[in-house]
Amino acid sequence: MPLGERRGRYAIKGTVTLAPIEAGMDRLTVRPATEQDVDSIARIYNEAVLSTVSTFDTEPRTLEAQAEFLHHHDSRHPVLVAELDRNVVGWGSLSRWSERNAYDRTAEVSVYIDEHWRGKGIGRRLLRELMAAGSRAGLHTLLARIADGNETSLRLHYGAGFHDVGVMHEVGYKFERWVDVHLLQFIYE
Repeated sequence: MPLGERRGRYAIKGTVTLAPIEAGMDRLTVRPATEQDVDSIARIYNEAVLSTVSTFDTEPRTLEAQAEFLHHHDSRHPVLVAELDRNVVGWGSLSRWSERNAYDRTAEVSVYIDEHWRGKGIGRRLLRELMAAGSRAGLHTLLARIADGNETSLRLHYGAGFHDVGVMHEVGYKFERWVDVHLLQFIYE
């Protein structure tokens, strides 16, 4: 049964079936991020910081901070990049949900796509690869925090088998307004 199929409120663990992506995207590769990707990761992330509520950071990350972020990830919590014709066009990560040991098999998923490459299936491919990495790492639960109004990200996660946990009302303040955050969950079985 493919990863992301649902039985009741829980997603079913299984093999990964990648949905087709837009024509011309067959050259897209997804691979682990390296030090050489820090500039591209920072560029994509900082665009999201300055123009979206996809992240609640309000100041762009320095290259040093982005490199430190990369160093805090490991094989259980990878950072992956989507590369097209040797250009990084998106990235995603699995991050520890909490430092407390009882949360060791839970991770938070994040996906960011270059503003010029959104809507072409890259986010779907990255999310599926991250979910597969979580399965291989023995994770039990993935969580996603998605700002209200980010319908694209909500559709992406619902399509991958995530379900609603709830809404945290007015927990972020960005661009002179309060922003609600949807908490979504995927449980491997």
